[in-house]
Amino acid sequence: MLRQLSADDARFRTVDFKPGVNLLVADTTETSTDEDSRNSTGKSSLIELLHFLLGARADVKSLPTRKALRRTAFTLELDWSQTPDGRLAVTRSGARPEVVRLNHDIDPDHDVLFDMDGPVDVPNPRWQQLIDRELFGLRADHQGLTGRAMLSFLIRRVASHSFNQATRTHNQQSEADAAANLAYLLGLDWKLAAGYREIAAREATRRQLRQAVSDPVWGRIVGNTADLRGQITLAEDELRRISQQITEFRVVPQYEELQRRADEIDHRIRSLNSQDAIDLRNLGDLKAAVEETTDTAVRYLEPVYRELDILLGEQVRRRFDDVRGFHESVVRNRRRYLADEIRSTEAALVERKAERGRLGVELQTVLRILAEGGALDALTALQQALAHKQAAVQALRHRYDAAQTLESSALEIKAKKVELQRSLAADLGERRMQTEEATLLFSEYAQRLYGHGRSAYLAIEAGPSSLKITPRIDSDDSRGIGNMVIFCFDLTLAVLAHRHGRGPDFLVHDSHLFDGVDDRQLFAALTLASEVSAREGLQYIASLNSDDLAKIERRGYDASEVVLTPRLTDAYEAGGLFGFRF
Repeated sequence: MLRQLSADDARFRTVDFKPGVNLLVADTTETSTDEDSRNSTGKSSLIELLHFLLGARADVKSLPTRKALRRTAFTLELDWSQTPDGRLAVTRSGARPEVVRLNHDIDPDHDVLFDMDGPVDVPNPRWQQLIDRELFGLRADHQGLTGRAMLSFLIRRVASHSFNQATRTHNQQSEADAAANLAYLLGLDWKLAAGYREIAAREATRRQLRQAVSDPVWGRIVGNTADLRGQITLAEDELRRISQQITEFRVVPQYEELQRRADEIDHRIRSLNSQDAIDLRNLGDLKAAVEETTDTAVRYLEPVYRELDILLGEQVRRRFDDVRGFHESVVRNRRRYLADEIRSTEAALVERKAERGRLGVELQTVLRILAEGGALDALTALQQALAHKQAAVQALRHRYDAAQTLESSALEIKAKKVELQRSLAADLGERRMQTEEATLLFSEYAQRLYGHGRSAYLAIEAGPSSLKITPRIDSDDSRGIGNMVIFCFDLTLAVLAHRHGRGPDFLVHDSHLFDGVDDRQLFAALTLASEVSAREGLQYIASLNSDDLAKIERRGYDASEVVLTPRLTDAYEAGGLFGFRF
């Protein structure tokens, strides 16, 4: 049970709770004007502070983190079986919302050298886990269930619009998530109910992927199975080709030296061909020169001179013979020289031809070796290309699997839904005792408010998208009756959870729950809360405006023992919960 709510600000009006019904009443004062309002007295702020001290996540919009309250440390004292005195004081401030101070070390996982009884600071997530364990009996195997989600049913918040419908505590809460936590409180198979949450997550992922496929950029990343199948075929063929090259590859020792030798041979053969061309041209010139070199006759000179009546003497004729002999000697020497040059050129041509033959054979051998293998660097490059291609093929296969999963996921999700719905329906049939207990309690509470002639029950069924829990009261769908549906449903949850050790022993309602409720139903509701609290060992806390309290008191409701001190007022400064306006 909750025992006390206080703060280290002296202006704060400490609230002491007791077993049974506790009514936090907001009064109007004799000096109140039409501009005063009980909506700012702190009734809903009480709810916010309870959530804050029971581990709610705090952000810049949270009440305790506002500038006027940030430095205030609030404390909630509540029953806790693990402490020596059975009580635990929880302190938290908006200045350090990530830390919760406990007046006892209640963490069973703490390994300490000496037992020390005193305040201890714990991170808020750890405090939430302790709440899960102590207040709701949740352990590590209760994946997906949280005490915070269940507390939102037992302490509904106006700021979260939790009074809009009975089976959800805020507008953004998924039906499957709410149903899983409700199933636990009611004693149903929460694991089957939570299965819908996994399916809902898969559906959400599928919708996002389908949108991505339609996007021109993301579509190239996700793709479709037809395109990817063709790309994989081509990529695998290229992968096989590279693998075959590597399999047949032979590393040639001294590959670079052989490559240089091949280049040298090729260069030498080209040089020999060039020299042959020059020598062949020179050989032709030499042969032509030989043909042009002839003996020079001087005998024709004597007849010529005789024709001219010039007689040559013996001395002159001897001179001509000397000249002729010299000329013949020159011609013989030239012919001998040209013959030697021709023989030398022809020999060089023959020698170069032989050298070309030897070089050609060597070049063929070197080129064959190079063609049959390669250098180690070439093999490494092939292996790197193979690795890149393998990675590319693997990526394509992953994309193909994802695309295939996406395209077939709709049928799989539908099949899982049908299977889960069938399993849950069978389980509900086996848990008839739990469903009947919940339905009879809800019906009893509703008929206490509206009479035995009113049909009221809980409809619990396995729906296609979640476990469907629908509280029904035969009515005209007015707002007041809708709020009383929530009252009866919450009271049913609190009783069953506490009765079977799955929840705490308190239930808290904001005054907004009673907006539009007829005074007869309000009287019946608070009377019922008193009886159920006494019978089940529960604590029921509610805030109420004084005029609503006056209406039910005129009907005979005795509020003398249940109204909390202090009573809040709409006095501008000191009348509210915090003792000042902000």
